[in-house]
Amino acid sequence: MADSGETMAVDQHVGAFAPLREPIFRRVWFASLFTNFGQLIQGVGAAWAMTEMTGRADRVALVQTALFAPMMCFSLIAGAIADSYDRRKVSLVALLIALLGATCLTLVSLFGLLTPTILLSLCFVVGSGMTLLNPSWQASVREQVPKHHLAQAITLNSISYNIARSFGPAIGGALVAVAGVISAFSINALFYLPNLIVMFLWRRPREPSRLPPEGLGRAMISGIRYTIHSPPLRAIWLRTLVIGLIGASTMALLPLIARDVLHGHASLYGILAGCFGAGAVVGAVFLGDLRRRMSDESALTLCLAIYGPCLIGIGLSRNAIITGLLLMIGSAPWMIASGLFNISMQMSSPRWVMGRALAAYVTAICGGLAVGGWLWGVIAASHGTPVAMVVSGVAMIASILLGRIWRMPEVEEPSELRILPHEPDTNLELTGRSGPIVIVLEYRVAPDRARSFYRAMQEMQSIRHRTGGYGWSLERDIGDPELWTERYHTPTWHDYLRQRTRMTRKEYGVLERVIAFHCGDQPVRVVRKLERPYGSVRWDDAAPDRGTIMPLPPEGA
Repeated sequence: MADSGETMAVDQHVGAFAPLREPIFRRVWFASLFTNFGQLIQGVGAAWAMTEMTGRADRVALVQTALFAPMMCFSLIAGAIADSYDRRKVSLVALLIALLGATCLTLVSLFGLLTPTILLSLCFVVGSGMTLLNPSWQASVREQVPKHHLAQAITLNSISYNIARSFGPAIGGALVAVAGVISAFSINALFYLPNLIVMFLWRRPREPSRLPPEGLGRAMISGIRYTIHSPPLRAIWLRTLVIGLIGASTMALLPLIARDVLHGHASLYGILAGCFGAGAVVGAVFLGDLRRRMSDESALTLCLAIYGPCLIGIGLSRNAIITGLLLMIGSAPWMIASGLFNISMQMSSPRWVMGRALAAYVTAICGGLAVGGWLWGVIAASHGTPVAMVVSGVAMIASILLGRIWRMPEVEEPSELRILPHEPDTNLELTGRSGPIVIVLEYRVAPDRARSFYRAMQEMQSIRHRTGGYGWSLERDIGDPELWTERYHTPTWHDYLRQRTRMTRKEYGVLERVIAFHCGDQPVRVVRKLERPYGSVRWDDAAPDRGTIMPLPPEGA
């Protein structure tokens, strides 16, 4: 599966391998290990096949771009699907797409029809399947283990990938050297089967909802809006994108380092890639301890300060042993940095948008890797591979300065969602698509508390926007200075009902603090209006205004 740094700090009171006692998680974990091995073995075969067919640095780097570009382009769609539909079924479809691409790649190679264009196209198909799988796979971990094992489960998923990365490339290099690239492609196709079987047999418990799932387009917009209007997620996303862009040089140019700089063959490339994976395993193991000893920003600064010089050293080295050692040393901070971004993203996101938040993270890291793979390939083609590696190392060190602009948030335990009390009164016939809905809240605030109230309402603005509202405004009556009016919209009636279920406990605390400023004899007045009443409920000239109440569906419906 795609490496998206899926790792979290290990709770010092729970065993690191405790989640493996859960049967479903244990089966998924071992099946995913096979999938990870297959992916990495195929990656070696594809990169070496392109090296033999063209020998051009920019074309070889495009193999990484083809594998990661789908994650950059389609992750948000995949995240929306993961949050809206049965994650088991989504995973099955995703695995079948990846299997189709891997099988076609095997057959094309078997019949001698492989060309650079076909290779990149089928790598793109395989990458698309894994893109669809990734958010559903990550988000479903919560359904496979108890809550107190969640951190350890995500850490184990990270270790699974890095175990495969430690040995998979070396195995792939040996297979390619002995049996050709077709062996790598066929192994990848076979290694999807265990995961398909496990997902097919998993009896995932269904969570009934009172509302129908969001449409795909609306769900994507909701995820994007949440990321934009959440300062912690926005900072994480931007830092992830930049670090992915700079760090893409290592794996994108590694085949050229093995062949042109160190004068080796496919087996050396596999060994070097294995060195990178072995260091990443060490980084995953020590991530939790590092997070307990220092803040996330300090840990990230330390990682970049170590990884940058390693990239410079790789560019200057002409010895395979030294290069391998630098890859092992550098991959540990790379893994830790990826883990820090992933932990922050997960811990800063509520459950309703978890798949889309993870998709945003994957979009950032894989977008950086895809674009970076092409960029470093172009630099290597024009100035040489060593120069490209040295430049990426200097850029990695310089990226530490981004911490002054987009500082890593201090994450907390994820808070549970709170549903707003009291169902809204409706005496007008509404459908789920009726809208837009206008929500108006009237507060009475003492003039001496007006400034503090205004500052609190700035927090509410972000909350309204990231939970589904738009067009937020705050007004003060010039004739009655105690009267303040908050106003925002939601696209439809169902969107408004969903918004009422999306506040976390922390966000609900902000709402309670705002309401505490209200000093009137009556509670805060809430008015809900239908902005386009005729078009929304599809009246014709002869239809009566029945004003029929449209209640919510019963629980479990």
